[in-house]
Amino acid sequence: MPDARDRDDRDDRKKKPPRPLGPRREPGRPGASSDDRERGSGAQGRGRGASRPGGRKGPRPARDISSASAVGGRRKDADEDAQRDPNRRKRGGPRPARKQDKAKPPSAASSPVSAGRFHQIVQVMFKGVRTEYFSFRGDAPLAENEYVIVEADRGQDIGWVKRAVDADSLSCDAGCDHDHVHRPPVTPPARRILRRAAPVDVERRVRLLSEEPEVRSRTRELVSRHELKMKISEAEWQWDRNKLTVYFTAEKRVDFRGLVKDMARTFKTRIELRQIGVRDEAKRLGGIGRCGSELCCRLWLPRIEPVTLQLAKDQGLSLNPAQISGACGRLMSCLHYEHEVYVQARKRFPKVGKIIRTSRGEERVTGWDLFRDTVALRTDDGVERTIPLEDLKAETAAARGPRS
Repeated sequence: MPDARDRDDRDDRKKKPPRPLGPRREPGRPGASSDDRERGSGAQGRGRGASRPGGRKGPRPARDISSASAVGGRRKDADEDAQRDPNRRKRGGPRPARKQDKAKPPSAASSPVSAGRFHQIVQVMFKGVRTEYFSFRGDAPLAENEYVIVEADRGQDIGWVKRAVDADSLSCDAGCDHDHVHRPPVTPPARRILRRAAPVDVERRVRLLSEEPEVRSRTRELVSRHELKMKISEAEWQWDRNKLTVYFTAEKRVDFRGLVKDMARTFKTRIELRQIGVRDEAKRLGGIGRCGSELCCRLWLPRIEPVTLQLAKDQGLSLNPAQISGACGRLMSCLHYEHEVYVQARKRFPKVGKIIRTSRGEERVTGWDLFRDTVALRTDDGVERTIPLEDLKAETAAARGPRS
């Protein structure tokens, strides 16, 4: 029979409140009590599921699921957060656009020409009668023979204005392939003129010109060292010294890859070797022709046309190459100038070698003179005579007799 002490202990256990249910606290985890941490430290090594500092094994920390819903575990206030922040992306929704993804408007620097009140299309001339077209915008228009700094291949170059026209009023003329009634404006070139050249820039150009003879001399030495069959005719520095262009002539194709490497090591810049013909060489260097004037290809000829020996035959000139060749050793370009006149004039004169009937009988045409308008004839007996073209036509008409 239990005594009074045992009854009191049972009554105390009944009156003690039950232990509340909740997430289990693990020893060594944040939020654990000091007693739990002490129990956990003493239990290390004894239990298989005990947690170890920095170890993989052990129970995971408790998750706070007080605000999770019964379906899918989503938070109850997720929709409220989306209403407060409309830019917040929902699960499975499209990614919002970022600021850097938006298209940026084109800047003024990307335009082909800079800002300015005057808009011109300018033909700029460089060394060796080389010309190119550029766009220009500025507060004051450019004038002829004015030095300018232009965009070049990977840098800048200097030249002088040969001609400048207003780009807004310039329209396509009869040479275009579209309707000539409307005449749309000409598209300006992509390259532009950067600025007007200062006196210091012109002095730098003069200094570069004085260095080019030495460049040609050293290049010829390298050519002889590589035993290449090529003739160095001209060298041209770009104004910013980023490129050196060397012109040469050769009868055949030349493998100058080794020469370019040596030149790059010698001059410490980018090298461009350009092969040209003897006519282009005469155009770049210039000279005096057989007529006593400057070479046409250098002075004014815009394009060099091929010249054949047939042009000299049509004009009745001597076929000796020494008499009809120019300074370049090729047939003179001026043989083209009067060729069309001779072709049209030949239609009025009888063909050389033709036998015609005149008042003196049958005679052979031995020649004709375009400027005197006369024809040379010879009979079978060897008698020669020269008569005007009009008299010859009258004699041939009388010899044929009246028409029946």
